[in-house]
This record gives sequence, structure tokens and C-alpha cells, in this order.
Amino acid sequence: MMKHEIRGVYAITPDTMDTETLINKSRLVLTGGVSVLQYRNKHRDQALRLEQASSLKALCDEFSIPLIINDDISLAAEVGAAGVHLGKDDRALANARSELGSTAVVGISCYNQLSLARKAADEGASYVAFGAVFSSSTKPDAVNAPLSLFQQAKIIPVPVVAIGGITSVNALQVIQAGADAIAMISALFDAIDPLANSHQLSDLFR
Repeated sequence: MMKHEIRGVYAITPDTMDTETLINKSRLVLTGGVSVLQYRNKHRDQALRLEQASSLKALCDEFSIPLIINDDISLAAEVGAAGVHLGKDDRALANARSELGSTAVVGISCYNQLSLARKAADEGASYVAFGAVFSSSTKPDAVNAPLSLFQQAKIIPVPVVAIGGITSVNALQVIQAGADAIAMISALFDAIDPLANSHQLSDLFR
């Protein structure tokens, strides 16, 4: 498995049962310069999730972009994804390494806790994520991660991803605060022009 750099615009897919629209919009945001795509779908339909994840894996391979699966280590292994993103209620990082291999991308949500990020990095995480940076409709009850946290996190030897309420308006502020990557759902997939938004946001890292 090739090594992937976690930097730039990190797209997270919206929950949807419409596979065709999901793939079409994902193609647009990847064309616009997104550097990572995470498949996130909380529906319980395993056949649908496998179908969508498999289709996204083929699309990401076309663009040489890593596909990260949210929460589900087994699904990541089944479709040959680049890795998995884990939260506090998911299985341990060691389980992901055991099932996906030592070179897989394993990201860890650390909310607003620098100590969690240090621990995750020490245990072999590929990247850590802080958020919500701003209020988010996806997770309205998420803890707040202040922008100052990203400067404090410079001591952590892995990339730091910002998530939560990041838009075209506030994205540069987050990048200037020290985030290596910005994770976004609505700003890309709900945009009137996903391709243009993806270009605009990706250009902020250039």
C-alpha cells in the first residue's frame, strides 16, 4: 500500500442512499483538487455501504487519492481502502493496524484534547483530527476546538486535520491557524458548484 500525505482539502461524503449522485459529486470535488476522500454513511444497509464504498474506491484510484472509511475497519479491509478514521466509540487503533496493515492510514478524532492527540501519535496514528472548529449542522452537539489548539499541536509529529463547520469563508483562517488539512462536507457536496468550490479551497493550500 502506497504512502499517502494527509494535507489539503479532506472531503467527507454526506449520508445518502443515492449512489449515482454521490459518485457524480465526488468526481467533481476530486477533479477540483481534493486530496483525501472519507466515506461516511451511517445507514445500516450493509449492501448499500459496500456498493458505495467500492464505487468510491474505484473513483479514488482513478485520481490517485486515498479513500478513508469512517468508523468501519472491516469495510475498509473489504474494499481495499487506504485506511480508516476512528472516533472514541470505535475500535482501537491497534485493531485497525492488525486488520489493515502497518502502512494503512489510520486517523483518530481527538476532539479538543491535545493529550489524546499526543497519545494517538505515540501509538502510531497517521493523523489526528480536532473539531468542531465552528458550529456544525452535522454534529451540532460536538465540543468546540479553539483555533489556538492547532498551534499547540505543532509539537505532534503527524498531520493535524481540522473539522466542523469549515466553509469557503472561514477556511483560510483555519489554515493560517496551523491546520495541515481541512475536513469538509457541506462546503463541497452541498455547494451549487462543487467543482468550483473544490478548486477554490484547494488553491488555499498552494
